[in-house]
Amino acid sequence: MKIDIQQVKQRFGVIGNCPALNRAIDVALQVAPTDLSVLITGESGVGKEIFPQIIHQFSPRKHGQYIAVNCGAIPEGTIDSELFGHEKGSFTGALADRKGYFEVADGGTIFLDEAGELPLPTQARLLRVLESGEFIKVGSSKVQKTNVRIVAATNVNLEKAVSEGKFREDLYYRLNTVPIKVPALRDRNEDILLLFRKFAYDCAEKYHMPAVRLDEEARQMLLSYRWPGNVRELKNITERLSVIEENRDITASILREYLPDAGVDKYPVLVKQENDQKVFSSEREILYQVLFDMKKDVNDLKKLVHDIMSGNIQPVAPNTTYTQPIQTATVTSMPTTANVSRVAEQPIQEAETVEDESLSLEDAEKTMIRKALERHGGRRKSAAADLKISERTLYRKIKEYGLE
Repeated sequence: MKIDIQQVKQRFGVIGNCPALNRAIDVALQVAPTDLSVLITGESGVGKEIFPQIIHQFSPRKHGQYIAVNCGAIPEGTIDSELFGHEKGSFTGALADRKGYFEVADGGTIFLDEAGELPLPTQARLLRVLESGEFIKVGSSKVQKTNVRIVAATNVNLEKAVSEGKFREDLYYRLNTVPIKVPALRDRNEDILLLFRKFAYDCAEKYHMPAVRLDEEARQMLLSYRWPGNVRELKNITERLSVIEENRDITASILREYLPDAGVDKYPVLVKQENDQKVFSSEREILYQVLFDMKKDVNDLKKLVHDIMSGNIQPVAPNTTYTQPIQTATVTSMPTTANVSRVAEQPIQEAETVEDESLSLEDAEKTMIRKALERHGGRRKSAAADLKISERTLYRKIKEYGLE
Protein backbone atom coordinates (compact mmCIF):
# COMPACT_ATOMS: atom_id res chain seq x y z
CA MET A 1 0.00 0.00 0.00
CA LYS A 2 1.32 3.41 -1.00
CA ILE A 3 2.06 5.59 2.01
CA ASP A 4 0.93 9.20 1.79
CA ILE A 5 3.95 11.51 2.01
CA GLN A 6 1.86 14.32 3.52
CA GLN A 7 0.84 12.07 6.42
CA VAL A 8 4.49 11.17 6.99
CA LYS A 9 5.40 14.87 7.07
CA GLN A 10 2.70 15.59 9.64
CA ARG A 11 3.76 12.66 11.81
CA PHE A 12 7.45 13.63 11.87
CA GLY A 13 7.04 17.41 11.74
CA VAL A 14 8.55 17.88 8.29
CA ILE A 15 7.70 21.27 6.76
CA GLY A 16 7.99 21.96 3.02
CA ASN A 17 6.89 20.92 -0.45
CA CYS A 18 10.23 21.02 -2.26
CA PRO A 19 10.35 18.22 -4.91
CA ALA A 20 13.85 17.18 -3.77
CA LEU A 21 12.63 16.88 -0.17
CA ASN A 22 9.58 14.86 -1.25
CA ARG A 23 11.85 12.58 -3.28
CA ALA A 24 14.11 11.97 -0.26
CA ILE A 25 11.11 11.01 1.89
CA ASP A 26 9.75 8.75 -0.86
CA VAL A 27 13.09 6.88 -1.12
CA ALA A 28 13.16 6.46 2.68
CA LEU A 29 9.66 4.94 2.63
CA GLN A 30 10.53 2.58 -0.23
CA VAL A 31 13.70 1.28 1.41
CA ALA A 32 12.20 1.02 4.92
CA PRO A 33 10.75 -2.53 4.56
CA THR A 34 14.17 -3.87 3.48
CA ASP A 35 17.38 -4.44 5.44
CA LEU A 36 19.56 -2.47 3.01
CA SER A 37 22.08 -0.02 4.47
CA VAL A 38 21.26 3.63 3.86
CA LEU A 39 23.62 6.61 3.64
CA ILE A 40 22.01 10.01 4.19
CA THR A 41 24.03 12.97 2.95
CA GLY A 42 23.48 16.70 3.24
CA GLU A 43 24.88 19.82 4.80
CA SER A 44 24.86 20.40 8.53
CA GLY A 45 21.48 21.57 9.79
CA VAL A 46 19.28 20.24 6.97
CA GLY A 47 17.47 17.73 9.21
CA LYS A 48 19.13 14.42 8.29
CA GLU A 49 18.15 12.92 11.66
CA ILE A 50 14.47 12.70 10.62
CA PHE A 51 15.08 10.15 7.86
CA PRO A 52 16.45 7.23 9.94
CA GLN A 53 13.41 7.66 12.22
CA ILE A 54 11.12 7.41 9.19
CA ILE A 55 12.98 4.32 7.96
CA HIS A 56 12.81 2.64 11.39
CA GLN A 57 9.12 3.40 12.04
CA PHE A 58 8.01 2.04 8.65
CA SER A 59 10.18 -1.09 8.84
CA PRO A 60 9.50 -4.53 10.39
CA ARG A 61 12.00 -3.47 13.11
CA LYS A 62 9.78 -0.67 14.45
CA HIS A 63 9.16 -2.57 17.71
CA GLY A 64 12.91 -3.06 18.25
CA GLN A 65 15.45 -0.64 19.68
CA TYR A 66 16.30 2.57 17.80
CA ILE A 67 19.65 4.05 18.88
CA ALA A 68 21.14 7.26 17.47
CA VAL A 69 24.90 7.61 17.89
CA ASN A 70 26.80 10.85 17.20
CA CYS A 71 30.13 9.43 16.07
CA GLY A 72 31.81 12.84 16.08
CA ALA A 73 31.02 13.41 19.77
CA ILE A 74 32.62 10.20 21.10
CA PRO A 75 36.40 10.26 21.78
CA GLU A 76 38.46 7.98 19.57
CA GLY A 77 39.73 6.01 22.54
CA THR A 78 36.27 4.99 23.74
CA ILE A 79 34.18 4.71 20.56
CA ASP A 80 34.91 0.97 20.10
CA SER A 81 33.72 0.34 23.64
CA GLU A 82 30.58 2.41 23.05
CA LEU A 83 29.67 0.61 19.83
CA PHE A 84 30.78 -2.96 20.56
CA GLY A 85 31.06 -3.14 24.37
CA HIS A 86 34.00 -4.26 26.50
CA GLU A 87 35.05 -6.92 28.98
CA LYS A 88 35.87 -6.18 32.60
CA GLY A 89 39.52 -5.20 33.00
CA SER A 90 40.09 -4.70 29.27
CA PHE A 91 41.40 -1.19 29.92
CA THR A 92 41.82 1.24 32.79
CA GLY A 93 38.41 2.10 34.18
CA ALA A 94 36.68 -0.99 32.79
CA LEU A 95 35.33 -2.10 36.16
CA ALA A 96 32.58 -4.32 34.74
CA ASP A 97 31.38 -5.91 31.52
CA ARG A 98 29.50 -3.50 29.29
CA LYS A 99 27.16 -4.09 26.38
CA GLY A 100 27.74 -1.97 23.29
CA TYR A 101 25.11 -0.37 21.09
CA PHE A 102 25.24 -3.19 18.53
CA GLU A 103 24.41 -5.73 21.22
CA VAL A 104 21.66 -3.62 22.81
CA ALA A 105 20.05 -2.78 19.45
CA ASP A 106 19.90 -6.40 18.25
CA GLY A 107 16.78 -6.69 16.10
CA GLY A 108 16.48 -2.91 15.80
CA THR A 109 18.12 0.04 14.03
CA ILE A 110 21.31 2.01 14.71
CA PHE A 111 21.69 5.50 13.30
CA LEU A 112 25.35 6.49 12.94
CA ASP A 113 25.34 10.28 12.66
CA GLU A 114 28.52 11.95 11.37
CA ALA A 115 29.83 8.57 10.19
CA GLY A 116 32.64 10.34 8.32
CA GLU A 117 34.27 11.05 11.70
CA LEU A 118 34.78 7.35 12.55
CA PRO A 119 38.44 6.36 13.17
CA LEU A 120 39.92 3.89 10.67
CA PRO A 121 40.19 0.98 13.17
CA THR A 122 36.51 1.43 14.08
CA GLN A 123 35.64 1.51 10.38
CA ALA A 124 37.19 -1.97 10.00
CA ARG A 125 35.06 -3.29 12.89
CA LEU A 126 31.94 -1.71 11.43
CA LEU A 127 32.64 -3.26 8.02
CA ARG A 128 32.68 -6.72 9.65
CA VAL A 129 29.27 -6.06 11.21
CA LEU A 130 27.87 -5.02 7.84
CA GLU A 131 29.30 -8.01 6.00
CA SER A 132 28.68 -10.84 8.49
CA GLY A 133 26.77 -9.39 11.45
CA GLU A 134 29.70 -10.31 13.72
CA PHE A 135 31.60 -8.22 16.26
CA ILE A 136 34.02 -8.73 19.16
CA LYS A 137 33.92 -6.78 22.39
CA VAL A 138 37.00 -4.81 23.41
CA GLY A 139 39.23 -7.12 25.44
CA SER A 140 37.38 -10.27 24.39
CA SER A 141 38.14 -13.05 21.91
CA LYS A 142 34.56 -14.27 21.63
CA VAL A 143 32.74 -13.54 18.38
CA GLN A 144 29.16 -12.37 18.86
CA LYS A 145 26.33 -12.00 16.35
CA THR A 146 23.91 -9.13 15.94
CA ASN A 147 21.02 -8.42 13.61
CA VAL A 148 21.00 -4.65 13.26
CA ARG A 149 19.86 -2.30 10.49
CA ILE A 150 22.48 0.44 9.97
CA VAL A 151 21.56 3.90 8.73
CA ALA A 152 24.46 6.35 8.46
CA ALA A 153 24.57 10.09 7.84
CA THR A 154 27.34 12.55 7.09
CA ASN A 155 27.84 16.14 6.00
CA VAL A 156 31.31 15.51 4.56
CA ASN A 157 32.19 14.32 1.07
CA LEU A 158 32.98 10.66 1.70
CA GLU A 159 34.27 10.12 -1.85
CA LYS A 160 36.88 12.81 -1.23
CA ALA A 161 37.62 11.30 2.19
CA VAL A 162 38.19 7.93 0.48
CA SER A 163 40.61 9.47 -2.03
CA GLU A 164 42.51 11.12 0.86
CA GLY A 165 42.74 7.83 2.77
CA LYS A 166 40.54 9.05 5.64
CA PHE A 167 37.66 6.65 4.96
CA ARG A 168 37.66 3.03 3.83
CA GLU A 169 36.48 2.57 0.28
CA ASP A 170 34.89 -0.84 0.97
CA LEU A 171 32.97 0.58 3.94
CA TYR A 172 31.78 3.53 1.87
CA TYR A 173 30.22 1.24 -0.73
CA ARG A 174 28.63 -0.97 1.94
CA LEU A 175 27.04 2.04 3.67
CA ASN A 176 26.04 3.68 0.39
CA THR A 177 23.79 0.83 -0.77
CA VAL A 178 20.86 3.27 -0.90
CA PRO A 179 21.86 6.96 -0.93
CA ILE A 180 19.43 9.66 0.23
CA LYS A 181 20.35 13.28 -0.49
CA VAL A 182 18.69 15.88 1.75
CA PRO A 183 18.55 19.27 -0.04
CA ALA A 184 20.06 22.41 1.49
CA LEU A 185 17.68 25.17 2.58
CA ARG A 186 18.91 27.52 -0.17
CA ASP A 187 17.67 24.90 -2.67
CA ARG A 188 14.23 24.92 -1.00
CA ASN A 189 13.37 28.58 -1.57
CA GLU A 190 9.64 27.89 -1.59
CA ASP A 191 9.88 26.36 1.91
CA ILE A 192 11.77 29.15 3.71
CA LEU A 193 8.74 31.31 4.54
CA LEU A 194 6.72 28.24 5.55
CA LEU A 195 9.44 27.21 7.98
CA PHE A 196 9.75 30.75 9.37
CA ARG A 197 6.02 30.89 10.11
CA LYS A 198 6.11 27.44 11.74
CA PHE A 199 9.03 28.37 14.00
CA ALA A 200 7.48 31.76 14.82
CA TYR A 201 4.15 30.20 15.86
CA ASP A 202 5.89 27.45 17.87
CA CYS A 203 7.93 30.05 19.74
CA ALA A 204 4.88 32.24 20.32
CA GLU A 205 2.95 29.29 21.75
CA LYS A 206 5.85 28.22 23.95
CA TYR A 207 6.48 31.66 25.46
CA HIS A 208 2.88 32.96 25.34
CA MET A 209 3.47 35.92 23.04
CA PRO A 210 2.21 37.08 19.62
CA ALA A 211 4.04 35.59 16.65
CA VAL A 212 6.48 37.79 14.74
CA ARG A 213 5.63 38.76 11.16
CA LEU A 214 7.81 39.86 8.25
CA ASP A 215 7.09 42.74 5.89
CA GLU A 216 7.60 42.25 2.15
CA GLU A 217 11.17 43.59 2.08
CA ALA A 218 12.15 41.38 5.03
CA ARG A 219 10.63 38.35 3.28
CA GLN A 220 12.73 39.04 0.19
CA MET A 221 15.83 39.38 2.36
CA LEU A 222 15.04 36.05 4.00
CA LEU A 223 14.73 34.41 0.58
CA SER A 224 17.97 35.88 -0.77
CA TYR A 225 20.12 34.86 2.22
CA ARG A 226 22.29 31.74 1.63
CA TRP A 227 21.52 29.95 4.95
CA PRO A 228 24.88 28.24 5.54
CA GLY A 229 23.39 26.75 8.74
CA ASN A 230 20.26 25.63 6.87
CA VAL A 231 17.04 24.86 8.81
CA ARG A 232 18.83 24.94 12.16
CA GLU A 233 20.07 28.49 11.50
CA LEU A 234 16.61 29.65 10.35
CA LYS A 235 15.06 28.27 13.52
CA ASN A 236 17.65 29.97 15.73
CA ILE A 237 17.17 33.35 14.03
CA THR A 238 13.38 33.07 14.24
CA GLU A 239 13.55 32.30 17.96
CA ARG A 240 15.94 35.20 18.61
CA LEU A 241 13.62 37.59 16.77
CA SER A 242 10.65 36.30 18.71
CA VAL A 243 12.27 36.71 22.12
CA ILE A 244 14.35 39.87 21.70
CA GLU A 245 12.26 42.15 19.46
CA GLU A 246 9.37 43.96 21.14
CA ASN A 247 7.89 44.96 17.79
CA ARG A 248 6.08 41.97 16.30
CA ASP A 249 6.32 43.41 12.76
CA ILE A 250 9.84 42.70 11.53
CA THR A 251 11.27 45.03 8.89
CA ALA A 252 14.29 44.46 6.66
CA SER A 253 16.44 46.80 8.77
CA ILE A 254 15.64 44.76 11.90
CA LEU A 255 16.17 41.42 10.18
CA ARG A 256 19.53 42.54 8.76
CA GLU A 257 20.95 42.75 12.29
CA TYR A 258 20.23 39.04 12.80
CA LEU A 259 21.70 37.74 9.51
CA PRO A 260 25.47 37.23 9.80
CA ASP A 261 27.66 38.04 6.82
CA ALA A 262 28.40 34.50 5.62
CA GLY A 263 28.80 35.46 1.96
CA VAL A 264 32.62 35.63 2.06
CA ASP A 265 32.94 31.91 2.67
CA LYS A 266 30.31 30.75 0.21
CA TYR A 267 29.66 30.80 -3.48
CA PRO A 268 27.53 33.69 -4.72
CA VAL A 269 23.77 33.86 -4.99
CA LEU A 270 22.24 36.16 -7.56
CA VAL A 271 18.98 37.82 -6.52
CA LYS A 272 16.57 38.99 -9.17
CA GLN A 273 15.33 42.53 -8.48
CA GLU A 274 12.43 44.41 -10.07
CA ASN A 275 14.78 46.43 -12.27
CA ASP A 276 16.39 43.17 -13.49
CA GLN A 277 19.75 44.16 -12.04
CA LYS A 278 21.89 41.58 -10.28
CA VAL A 279 22.80 42.01 -6.64
CA PHE A 280 26.00 40.19 -5.79
CA SER A 281 26.04 38.52 -2.41
CA SER A 282 29.75 37.75 -2.20
CA GLU A 283 33.08 39.39 -2.85
CA ARG A 284 34.01 36.46 -5.08
CA GLU A 285 31.15 37.33 -7.44
CA ILE A 286 32.22 40.99 -7.45
CA LEU A 287 35.73 39.87 -8.44
CA TYR A 288 34.27 37.86 -11.32
CA GLN A 289 32.35 40.88 -12.55
CA VAL A 290 35.43 43.12 -12.38
CA LEU A 291 37.43 40.62 -14.44
CA PHE A 292 34.70 40.36 -17.06
CA ASP A 293 34.47 44.16 -17.28
CA MET A 294 38.24 44.39 -17.72
CA LYS A 295 38.11 41.86 -20.54
CA LYS A 296 35.34 43.84 -22.22
CA ASP A 297 37.32 47.08 -21.93
CA VAL A 298 40.38 45.45 -23.54
CA ASN A 299 38.29 44.31 -26.52
CA ASP A 300 36.75 47.78 -26.87
CA LEU A 301 40.22 49.37 -26.94
CA LYS A 302 41.40 46.86 -29.57
CA LYS A 303 38.49 47.82 -31.78
CA LEU A 304 39.20 51.52 -31.22
CA VAL A 305 42.86 51.15 -32.32
CA HIS A 306 41.74 49.18 -35.37
CA ASP A 307 39.28 51.94 -36.33
CA ILE A 308 42.04 54.55 -36.02
CA MET A 309 44.35 52.52 -38.26
CA SER A 310 41.55 52.05 -40.79
CA GLY A 311 40.91 55.78 -40.98
CA ASN A 312 37.41 55.50 -39.56
CA ILE A 313 38.48 57.68 -36.59
CA GLN A 314 41.06 60.45 -36.81
CA PRO A 315 43.66 60.57 -34.03
CA VAL A 316 43.65 63.71 -31.94
CA ALA A 317 46.35 65.67 -30.20
CA PRO A 318 47.68 64.51 -26.85
CA ASN A 319 46.00 65.57 -23.62
CA THR A 320 42.64 66.09 -25.32
CA THR A 321 39.43 64.28 -24.67
CA TYR A 322 38.09 61.81 -27.17
CA THR A 323 34.39 62.54 -27.46
CA GLN A 324 33.10 59.52 -29.37
CA PRO A 325 31.22 57.35 -26.85
CA ILE A 326 32.75 54.01 -25.96
CA GLN A 327 30.62 51.37 -24.31
CA THR A 328 32.31 51.17 -20.92
CA ALA A 329 34.99 53.89 -20.64
CA THR A 330 35.96 57.44 -21.71
CA VAL A 331 39.45 57.74 -23.21
CA THR A 332 41.05 60.88 -21.79
CA SER A 333 44.28 60.80 -23.81
CA MET A 334 44.56 59.45 -27.37
CA PRO A 335 47.78 58.32 -29.07
CA THR A 336 49.55 60.61 -31.51
CA THR A 337 50.04 59.70 -35.15
CA ALA A 338 53.61 58.57 -34.40
CA ASN A 339 52.38 56.33 -31.63
CA VAL A 340 49.71 54.86 -33.89
CA SER A 341 52.32 54.06 -36.54
CA ARG A 342 54.34 52.11 -33.98
CA VAL A 343 51.21 50.17 -32.98
CA ALA A 344 50.65 49.39 -36.65
CA GLU A 345 53.87 47.36 -36.71
CA GLN A 346 52.14 44.78 -34.47
CA PRO A 347 49.50 42.44 -35.91
CA ILE A 348 45.96 43.56 -35.08
CA GLN A 349 42.87 41.40 -35.58
CA GLU A 350 40.02 42.65 -37.74
CA ALA A 351 37.16 44.13 -35.71
CA GLU A 352 34.71 41.65 -37.12
CA THR A 353 36.83 38.72 -35.94
CA VAL A 354 37.73 40.00 -32.51
CA GLU A 355 36.75 37.31 -30.07
CA ASP A 356 36.54 37.49 -26.32
CA GLU A 357 39.72 36.20 -24.81
CA SER A 358 39.12 33.51 -22.24
CA LEU A 359 40.27 34.55 -18.81
CA SER A 360 40.99 31.90 -16.23
CA LEU A 361 39.35 33.03 -13.02
CA GLU A 362 41.14 30.26 -11.20
CA ASP A 363 44.54 31.55 -12.38
CA ALA A 364 43.63 35.10 -11.33
CA GLU A 365 42.50 33.92 -7.91
CA LYS A 366 45.62 31.76 -7.52
CA THR A 367 47.87 34.72 -8.41
CA MET A 368 46.12 37.03 -5.94
CA ILE A 369 46.48 34.48 -3.13
CA ARG A 370 50.16 33.82 -3.91
CA LYS A 371 51.00 37.54 -3.95
CA ALA A 372 49.13 38.13 -0.69
CA LEU A 373 51.09 35.32 0.97
CA GLU A 374 54.35 36.76 -0.35
CA ARG A 375 53.47 40.24 0.93
CA HIS A 376 52.83 38.92 4.41
CA GLY A 377 55.73 36.49 4.58
CA GLY A 378 53.49 33.42 4.45
CA ARG A 379 51.35 34.50 7.43
CA ARG A 380 47.93 33.15 6.48
CA LYS A 381 45.96 35.22 8.97
CA SER A 382 47.36 38.47 7.61
CA ALA A 383 46.95 37.29 4.01
CA ALA A 384 43.30 36.32 4.64
CA ALA A 385 42.61 39.75 6.15
CA ASP A 386 44.27 41.40 3.13
CA LEU A 387 42.14 39.33 0.72
CA LYS A 388 39.03 39.91 2.88
CA ILE A 389 38.26 36.20 3.16
CA SER A 390 38.20 33.85 6.15
CA GLU A 391 41.26 31.86 7.20
CA ARG A 392 39.32 28.65 6.55
CA THR A 393 38.61 29.67 2.97
CA LEU A 394 42.25 30.72 2.45
CA TYR A 395 43.48 27.39 3.84
CA ARG A 396 41.14 25.50 1.49
CA LYS A 397 42.28 27.57 -1.50
CA ILE A 398 45.97 27.06 -0.63
CA LYS A 399 45.42 23.29 -0.65
CA GLU A 400 43.30 23.45 -3.83
CA TYR A 401 45.93 25.42 -5.77
CA GLY A 402 48.95 23.64 -4.25
CA LEU A 403 50.41 26.77 -2.67
CA GLU A 404 51.67 25.16 0.56
